[in-house]
Amino acid sequence: METYEEILEWLYTQVSNYQNVANSAYKPGFENILKLCEILDNPHKKIKSIHIAGTNGKGSVSNMTASIIKEAGYKVGLFTSPHLKNFTERIRVNGEECSADFIYDFLIKIRNYFTKDFNPSFFELTTAMAFSYFAKQKVDIAVIEVGIGGRLDSTNIIIPEVCAITSISMDHVDLLGDTLEKIAIEKAGIIKTGVPIVIGEEKEEIKKLLIHIAQERCAEYMDATKNIVTYDSDLKGIYQEKNKKTVLGIIEVLRDRGYIISENTIKAGLLHVKKNMNFRGRWEVLQKENPMIICDTAHNEDGFKQLVEQFKLVKYKKLRIVIGFVKGKDLDKIFPLLPPHAIYYFVKPAIYRGIHPDEYSEKINIYFKNYQKFNSVAEGLEAAKIQSDKEDLIFIGGSNFVVSEIF
Repeated sequence: METYEEILEWLYTQVSNYQNVANSAYKPGFENILKLCEILDNPHKKIKSIHIAGTNGKGSVSNMTASIIKEAGYKVGLFTSPHLKNFTERIRVNGEECSADFIYDFLIKIRNYFTKDFNPSFFELTTAMAFSYFAKQKVDIAVIEVGIGGRLDSTNIIIPEVCAITSISMDHVDLLGDTLEKIAIEKAGIIKTGVPIVIGEEKEEIKKLLIHIAQERCAEYMDATKNIVTYDSDLKGIYQEKNKKTVLGIIEVLRDRGYIISENTIKAGLLHVKKNMNFRGRWEVLQKENPMIICDTAHNEDGFKQLVEQFKLVKYKKLRIVIGFVKGKDLDKIFPLLPPHAIYYFVKPAIYRGIHPDEYSEKINIYFKNYQKFNSVAEGLEAAKIQSDKEDLIFIGGSNFVVSEIF
Protein backbone atom coordinates (compact mmCIF):
# COMPACT_ATOMS: atom_id res chain seq x y z
CA MET A 1 0.00 0.00 0.00
CA GLU A 2 1.34 3.41 -0.96
CA THR A 3 2.23 5.98 1.67
CA TYR A 4 1.21 9.65 1.61
CA GLU A 5 4.75 10.57 0.54
CA GLU A 6 4.62 8.09 -2.34
CA ILE A 7 1.29 9.33 -3.68
CA LEU A 8 2.55 12.93 -3.47
CA GLU A 9 5.67 11.88 -5.36
CA TRP A 10 3.38 10.49 -8.07
CA LEU A 11 1.59 13.83 -8.18
CA TYR A 12 4.86 15.75 -8.54
CA THR A 13 6.61 13.47 -11.01
CA GLN A 14 4.02 11.62 -13.08
CA VAL A 15 1.42 14.36 -13.43
CA SER A 16 2.15 17.29 -15.73
CA ASN A 17 3.43 19.91 -13.27
CA TYR A 18 4.11 23.57 -14.15
CA GLN A 19 6.35 23.88 -11.09
CA ASN A 20 8.77 21.44 -12.69
CA VAL A 21 8.36 21.66 -16.47
CA ALA A 22 6.62 25.04 -16.96
CA ASN A 23 4.78 25.63 -20.23
CA SER A 24 4.28 22.02 -21.29
CA ALA A 25 2.25 21.50 -18.10
CA TYR A 26 -0.06 24.45 -18.79
CA LYS A 27 -3.34 23.03 -20.08
CA PRO A 28 -5.65 25.93 -20.90
CA GLY A 29 -9.35 25.19 -21.09
CA PHE A 30 -11.98 23.43 -19.07
CA GLU A 31 -12.46 19.93 -20.47
CA ASN A 32 -10.32 18.21 -17.83
CA ILE A 33 -11.41 20.27 -14.83
CA LEU A 34 -15.10 19.87 -15.72
CA LYS A 35 -14.69 16.11 -16.07
CA LEU A 36 -12.85 15.96 -12.74
CA CYS A 37 -15.59 17.94 -11.05
CA GLU A 38 -18.25 15.75 -12.63
CA ILE A 39 -16.53 12.67 -11.15
CA LEU A 40 -16.59 14.47 -7.78
CA ASP A 41 -20.28 15.45 -8.03
CA ASN A 42 -19.50 19.06 -9.01
CA PRO A 43 -18.22 20.44 -5.69
CA HIS A 44 -17.59 23.89 -7.22
CA LYS A 45 -21.37 24.34 -7.50
CA LYS A 46 -21.84 23.65 -3.80
CA ILE A 47 -19.71 26.51 -2.47
CA LYS A 48 -19.86 30.29 -2.57
CA SER A 49 -16.62 31.88 -3.68
CA ILE A 50 -14.46 34.92 -4.32
CA HIS A 51 -12.23 34.81 -7.42
CA ILE A 52 -8.94 36.74 -7.52
CA ALA A 53 -6.62 37.23 -10.51
CA GLY A 54 -3.62 39.46 -11.19
CA THR A 55 0.11 39.37 -11.84
CA ASN A 56 1.29 40.66 -8.46
CA GLY A 57 -0.62 40.91 -5.22
CA LYS A 58 -3.24 38.22 -5.71
CA GLY A 59 -1.73 36.00 -2.99
CA SER A 60 -1.66 38.86 -0.48
CA VAL A 61 -5.17 40.01 -1.42
CA SER A 62 -6.47 36.44 -1.10
CA ASN A 63 -4.94 35.96 2.33
CA MET A 64 -5.99 39.36 3.67
CA THR A 65 -9.54 38.84 2.44
CA ALA A 66 -9.74 35.37 3.99
CA SER A 67 -8.33 36.69 7.28
CA ILE A 68 -11.04 39.36 7.51
CA ILE A 69 -13.78 36.86 6.69
CA LYS A 70 -12.47 34.52 9.37
CA GLU A 71 -12.45 37.35 11.92
CA ALA A 72 -16.09 38.00 10.98
CA GLY A 73 -16.94 34.51 12.21
CA TYR A 74 -17.42 32.79 8.87
CA LYS A 75 -15.86 29.49 7.87
CA VAL A 76 -13.59 30.47 4.98
CA GLY A 77 -11.71 28.33 2.48
CA LEU A 78 -8.53 29.54 0.80
CA PHE A 79 -6.93 28.10 -2.33
CA THR A 80 -3.57 29.57 -3.37
CA SER A 81 -0.45 28.54 -5.25
CA PRO A 82 2.37 27.73 -5.26
CA HIS A 83 3.13 26.43 -1.78
CA LEU A 84 6.34 27.38 -0.02
CA LYS A 85 7.06 24.27 2.03
CA ASN A 86 4.21 21.76 2.17
CA PHE A 87 1.64 20.88 -0.47
CA THR A 88 -1.10 21.21 2.16
CA GLU A 89 -0.52 24.99 2.28
CA ARG A 90 -2.44 25.35 -0.99
CA ILE A 91 -5.79 24.37 0.52
CA ARG A 92 -6.82 25.84 3.87
CA VAL A 93 -9.98 26.32 5.93
CA ASN A 94 -9.85 29.10 8.53
CA GLY A 95 -6.08 29.03 8.09
CA GLU A 96 -5.76 25.31 8.86
CA GLU A 97 -4.07 23.33 6.12
CA CYS A 98 -5.91 20.54 4.34
CA SER A 99 -5.41 17.16 5.99
CA ALA A 100 -2.93 14.70 4.52
CA ASP A 101 -5.57 11.96 4.82
CA PHE A 102 -7.96 13.85 2.55
CA ILE A 103 -5.23 14.45 -0.05
CA TYR A 104 -4.20 10.80 0.05
CA ASP A 105 -7.75 9.48 -0.36
CA PHE A 106 -8.50 12.02 -3.11
CA LEU A 107 -5.44 11.12 -5.21
CA ILE A 108 -5.88 7.36 -4.77
CA LYS A 109 -9.50 7.67 -5.92
CA ILE A 110 -8.98 10.08 -8.81
CA ARG A 111 -5.98 8.22 -10.23
CA ASN A 112 -8.29 5.33 -11.12
CA TYR A 113 -9.98 7.58 -13.69
CA PHE A 114 -6.77 8.43 -15.57
CA THR A 115 -6.57 7.11 -19.14
CA LYS A 116 -4.45 7.84 -22.17
CA ASP A 117 -7.03 10.44 -23.21
CA PHE A 118 -7.74 11.80 -19.74
CA ASN A 119 -4.57 12.96 -18.03
CA PRO A 120 -5.27 16.10 -15.96
CA SER A 121 -2.45 18.43 -15.02
CA PHE A 122 -1.10 19.04 -11.52
CA PHE A 123 -3.03 22.32 -11.25
CA GLU A 124 -6.26 20.84 -12.56
CA LEU A 125 -6.03 18.10 -9.93
CA THR A 126 -5.25 20.51 -7.10
CA THR A 127 -8.07 22.85 -8.16
CA ALA A 128 -10.59 20.00 -8.15
CA MET A 129 -9.13 18.83 -4.84
CA ALA A 130 -9.67 22.28 -3.32
CA PHE A 131 -13.27 22.49 -4.51
CA SER A 132 -13.92 19.01 -3.14
CA TYR A 133 -12.35 19.80 0.24
CA PHE A 134 -14.25 23.07 0.65
CA ALA A 135 -17.54 21.37 -0.21
CA LYS A 136 -16.81 18.58 2.27
CA GLN A 137 -15.90 21.12 4.96
CA LYS A 138 -19.09 23.10 4.20
CA VAL A 139 -17.30 26.45 4.11
CA ASP A 140 -19.42 29.58 4.11
CA ILE A 141 -17.30 30.99 1.30
CA ALA A 142 -13.96 30.18 -0.36
CA VAL A 143 -11.31 32.58 -1.67
CA ILE A 144 -9.99 31.13 -4.93
CA GLU A 145 -6.73 32.46 -6.38
CA VAL A 146 -6.23 32.09 -10.13
CA GLY A 147 -3.22 29.99 -11.15
CA ILE A 148 -2.10 31.58 -14.43
CA GLY A 149 -4.00 34.18 -16.43
CA GLY A 150 -7.70 33.85 -15.82
CA ARG A 151 -9.69 33.30 -19.00
CA LEU A 152 -8.61 29.68 -19.47
CA ASP A 153 -7.48 28.95 -15.91
CA SER A 154 -8.93 25.85 -14.25
CA THR A 155 -10.43 27.95 -11.47
CA ASN A 156 -12.59 29.88 -13.95
CA ILE A 157 -15.48 27.42 -13.82
CA ILE A 158 -16.85 29.05 -10.67
CA ILE A 159 -19.55 31.73 -10.52
CA PRO A 160 -18.31 33.79 -7.58
CA GLU A 161 -19.97 36.36 -5.34
CA VAL A 162 -17.32 38.86 -6.42
CA CYS A 163 -14.12 38.75 -8.44
CA ALA A 164 -11.06 40.99 -8.28
CA ILE A 165 -8.09 41.80 -10.47
CA THR A 166 -4.98 43.12 -8.72
CA SER A 167 -2.05 44.72 -10.56
CA ILE A 168 -1.05 43.58 -14.05
CA SER A 169 2.53 43.41 -15.28
CA MET A 170 4.74 41.47 -17.66
CA ASP A 171 4.92 37.83 -16.57
CA HIS A 172 4.26 34.48 -18.30
CA VAL A 173 4.44 36.39 -21.59
CA ASP A 174 4.86 33.18 -23.59
CA LEU A 175 1.50 31.98 -22.29
CA LEU A 176 -0.53 35.15 -21.80
CA GLY A 177 0.81 37.59 -24.39
CA ASP A 178 3.72 39.96 -24.90
CA THR A 179 1.96 43.24 -24.04
CA LEU A 180 0.18 44.49 -20.92
CA GLU A 181 -3.02 44.77 -22.93
CA LYS A 182 -2.93 41.13 -24.01
CA ILE A 183 -2.17 40.00 -20.46
CA ALA A 184 -4.98 42.20 -19.10
CA ILE A 185 -7.46 40.60 -21.49
CA GLU A 186 -6.46 37.15 -20.24
CA LYS A 187 -6.83 38.25 -16.60
CA ALA A 188 -10.17 39.87 -17.44
CA GLY A 189 -11.41 36.45 -18.52
CA ILE A 190 -12.70 35.98 -14.95
CA ILE A 191 -15.16 38.87 -15.39
CA LYS A 192 -18.67 37.45 -15.75
CA THR A 193 -22.08 38.93 -16.42
CA GLY A 194 -23.80 39.86 -13.17
CA VAL A 195 -20.74 39.30 -10.98
CA PRO A 196 -19.22 42.46 -9.44
CA ILE A 197 -15.56 43.06 -10.33
CA VAL A 198 -13.12 44.96 -8.09
CA ILE A 199 -10.28 46.51 -10.08
CA GLY A 200 -6.99 47.14 -8.29
CA GLU A 201 -4.88 48.00 -11.34
CA GLU A 202 -3.45 51.53 -11.13
CA LYS A 203 -2.10 52.01 -14.67
CA GLU A 204 -4.78 54.21 -16.28
CA GLU A 205 -4.84 52.66 -19.76
CA ILE A 206 -5.01 49.12 -18.41
CA LYS A 207 -7.64 50.13 -15.86
CA LYS A 208 -9.74 51.65 -18.66
CA LEU A 209 -9.44 48.42 -20.64
CA LEU A 210 -10.64 46.37 -17.66
CA ILE A 211 -13.55 48.76 -17.06
CA HIS A 212 -14.49 48.54 -20.75
CA ILE A 213 -14.54 44.73 -20.59
CA ALA A 214 -16.66 44.86 -17.41
CA GLN A 215 -19.15 47.18 -19.10
CA GLU A 216 -19.31 44.94 -22.17
CA ARG A 217 -20.17 41.98 -19.94
CA CYS A 218 -22.70 43.90 -17.86
CA ALA A 219 -20.63 43.39 -14.72
CA GLU A 220 -20.82 46.07 -12.04
CA TYR A 221 -17.29 47.33 -11.40
CA MET A 222 -15.49 49.14 -8.59
CA ASP A 223 -12.28 51.13 -9.06
CA ALA A 224 -10.54 50.09 -5.85
CA THR A 225 -7.59 52.42 -6.49
CA LYS A 226 -9.82 55.26 -5.25
CA ASN A 227 -10.32 53.63 -1.85
CA ILE A 228 -8.75 55.40 1.12
CA VAL A 229 -6.85 53.04 3.41
CA THR A 230 -6.67 53.85 7.11
CA TYR A 231 -6.03 50.31 8.35
CA ASP A 232 -2.66 48.92 9.41
CA SER A 233 -1.58 45.35 8.62
CA ASP A 234 0.98 42.84 9.79
CA LEU A 235 2.03 42.56 6.11
CA LYS A 236 4.55 45.39 6.01
CA GLY A 237 5.65 45.76 2.38
CA ILE A 238 4.77 49.20 1.00
CA TYR A 239 3.16 47.45 -1.96
CA GLN A 240 0.54 46.12 0.47
CA GLU A 241 -1.08 49.57 0.54
CA LYS A 242 -2.50 49.08 -2.96
CA ASN A 243 -3.42 45.48 -2.13
CA LYS A 244 -5.40 46.68 0.90
CA LYS A 245 -7.44 48.94 -1.38
CA THR A 246 -8.47 45.92 -3.43
CA VAL A 247 -9.31 43.95 -0.27
CA LEU A 248 -11.52 46.79 1.00
CA GLY A 249 -13.33 46.78 -2.34
CA ILE A 250 -14.00 43.05 -2.05
CA ILE A 251 -15.27 43.45 1.52
CA GLU A 252 -17.58 46.29 0.48
CA VAL A 253 -19.18 44.07 -2.17
CA LEU A 254 -19.58 41.24 0.34
CA ARG A 255 -21.29 43.61 2.78
CA ASP A 256 -23.67 44.68 0.02
CA ARG A 257 -24.45 41.00 -0.48
CA GLY A 258 -25.42 40.52 3.14
CA TYR A 259 -22.19 39.44 4.82
CA ILE A 260 -21.84 40.97 8.28
CA ILE A 261 -18.32 42.41 8.47
CA SER A 262 -17.70 45.27 10.91
CA GLU A 263 -14.99 47.91 10.88
CA ASN A 264 -13.38 46.26 13.90
CA THR A 265 -13.41 42.95 12.04
CA ILE A 266 -11.61 44.52 9.07
CA LYS A 267 -9.04 46.05 11.41
CA ALA A 268 -8.43 42.74 13.22
CA GLY A 269 -8.33 40.74 9.99
CA LEU A 270 -5.67 42.95 8.44
CA LEU A 271 -3.59 42.99 11.62
CA HIS A 272 -3.57 39.20 11.96
CA VAL A 273 -3.09 37.88 8.42
CA LYS A 274 0.05 35.93 9.31
CA LYS A 275 -1.51 34.34 12.38
CA ASN A 276 -4.93 33.70 10.87
CA MET A 277 -3.74 32.32 7.54
CA ASN A 278 -0.15 31.28 8.29
CA PHE A 279 0.86 33.51 5.39
CA ARG A 280 4.58 33.91 4.78
CA GLY A 281 7.20 35.29 2.41
CA ARG A 282 5.96 38.84 1.76
CA TRP A 283 8.57 41.30 3.04
CA GLU A 284 8.97 38.99 6.00
CA VAL A 285 11.54 39.96 8.62
CA LEU A 286 13.24 36.71 9.62
CA GLN A 287 15.83 38.34 11.88
CA LYS A 288 15.62 41.90 13.17
CA GLU A 289 19.31 42.54 13.76
CA ASN A 290 22.90 41.26 13.77
CA PRO A 291 22.28 41.33 10.74
CA MET A 292 18.70 42.05 9.68
CA ILE A 293 17.41 39.29 7.35
CA ILE A 294 14.33 39.80 5.15
CA CYS A 295 12.76 37.66 2.42
CA ASP A 296 10.18 38.34 -0.27
CA THR A 297 8.76 36.21 -3.07
CA ALA A 298 8.75 39.01 -5.71
CA HIS A 299 9.83 37.47 -9.01
CA ASN A 300 8.98 39.81 -11.92
CA GLU A 301 9.61 43.39 -13.08
CA ASP A 302 6.91 45.11 -11.06
CA GLY A 303 7.78 43.06 -8.00
CA PHE A 304 11.43 44.07 -8.15
CA LYS A 305 10.54 47.74 -8.74
CA GLN A 306 8.54 47.69 -5.53
CA LEU A 307 11.34 45.94 -3.65
CA VAL A 308 13.84 48.60 -4.66
CA GLU A 309 11.54 51.26 -3.22
CA GLN A 310 11.25 49.19 -0.05
CA PHE A 311 15.04 48.98 0.34
CA LYS A 312 15.15 52.79 0.46
CA LEU A 313 13.13 52.75 3.69
CA VAL A 314 15.53 50.45 5.55
CA LYS A 315 18.74 51.59 7.23
CA TYR A 316 21.74 49.34 6.66
CA LYS A 317 25.50 49.49 6.24
CA LYS A 318 25.69 47.06 3.32
CA LEU A 319 22.91 45.39 1.35
CA ARG A 320 23.55 41.71 0.63
CA ILE A 321 21.13 40.04 -1.80
CA VAL A 322 20.80 36.25 -1.97
CA ILE A 323 18.93 35.68 -5.22
CA GLY A 324 18.05 32.93 -7.67
CA PHE A 325 15.77 32.36 -10.63
CA VAL A 326 13.79 29.75 -12.52
CA LYS A 327 13.66 29.29 -16.28
CA GLY A 328 11.61 31.78 -18.25
CA LYS A 329 12.58 35.00 -16.48
CA ASP A 330 13.75 37.94 -18.60
CA LEU A 331 16.88 38.82 -16.66
CA ASP A 332 17.75 41.68 -19.03
CA LYS A 333 14.66 43.45 -17.71
CA ILE A 334 15.07 42.44 -14.07
CA PHE A 335 18.80 43.05 -13.57
CA PRO A 336 18.78 46.80 -14.42
CA LEU A 337 16.18 47.29 -11.68
CA LEU A 338 18.33 45.82 -8.90
CA PRO A 339 20.47 48.06 -6.65
CA PRO A 340 23.96 48.34 -8.23
CA HIS A 341 25.64 49.00 -4.87
CA ALA A 342 24.51 45.70 -3.32
CA ILE A 343 26.65 42.58 -2.85
CA TYR A 344 25.06 39.64 -4.67
CA TYR A 345 24.97 35.94 -3.88
CA PHE A 346 23.54 34.21 -6.94
CA VAL A 347 22.11 30.77 -6.12
CA LYS A 348 20.39 27.86 -7.82
CA PRO A 349 16.88 26.99 -6.59
CA ALA A 350 16.62 23.27 -5.90
CA ILE A 351 13.63 22.61 -8.21
CA TYR A 352 14.01 21.23 -11.71
CA ARG A 353 13.31 24.61 -13.35
CA GLY A 354 15.90 26.37 -11.18
CA ILE A 355 18.77 27.83 -13.19
CA HIS A 356 22.37 27.76 -12.01
CA PRO A 357 24.06 31.19 -12.06
CA ASP A 358 26.73 29.76 -14.36
CA GLU A 359 24.02 29.66 -17.04
CA TYR A 360 23.62 33.44 -16.94
CA SER A 361 27.17 34.48 -16.00
CA GLU A 362 27.47 36.79 -19.01
CA LYS A 363 24.43 38.78 -17.91
CA ILE A 364 25.71 38.95 -14.32
CA ASN A 365 29.01 40.38 -15.57
CA ILE A 366 27.20 43.09 -17.53
CA TYR A 367 25.16 44.39 -14.60
CA PHE A 368 27.07 43.58 -11.41
CA LYS A 369 30.58 43.95 -10.06
CA ASN A 370 30.40 42.54 -6.54
CA TYR A 371 28.98 39.03 -6.61
CA GLN A 372 29.54 35.34 -5.90
CA LYS A 373 27.86 32.22 -7.31
CA PHE A 374 26.63 29.21 -5.35
CA ASN A 375 25.19 25.79 -6.06
CA SER A 376 22.37 26.16 -3.54
CA VAL A 377 20.32 28.68 -1.58
CA ALA A 378 21.72 27.36 1.71
CA GLU A 379 25.33 27.92 0.58
CA GLY A 380 24.63 31.45 -0.60
CA LEU A 381 22.78 32.43 2.56
CA GLU A 382 25.50 30.98 4.79
CA ALA A 383 28.16 32.95 2.92
CA ALA A 384 26.13 36.14 3.25
CA LYS A 385 25.77 35.59 7.00
CA ILE A 386 29.48 34.91 7.48
CA GLN A 387 30.48 38.02 5.52
CA SER A 388 27.94 40.35 7.15
CA ASP A 389 28.47 42.98 9.79
CA LYS A 390 25.75 43.36 12.41
CA GLU A 391 24.44 46.52 10.70
CA ASP A 392 24.05 44.89 7.26
CA LEU A 393 20.81 43.81 5.59
CA ILE A 394 20.54 40.37 3.98
CA PHE A 395 17.69 40.03 1.52
CA ILE A 396 16.59 36.66 0.09
CA GLY A 397 14.40 36.44 -3.01
CA GLY A 398 14.04 36.15 -6.79
CA SER A 399 11.54 33.31 -6.70
CA ASN A 400 8.99 31.57 -4.49
CA PHE A 401 11.28 28.57 -4.73
CA VAL A 402 14.29 30.42 -3.32
CA VAL A 403 12.27 31.67 -0.36
CA SER A 404 10.75 28.23 0.27
CA GLU A 405 14.20 26.76 0.89
CA ILE A 406 14.93 28.98 3.89
CA PHE A 407 11.88 27.97 5.93
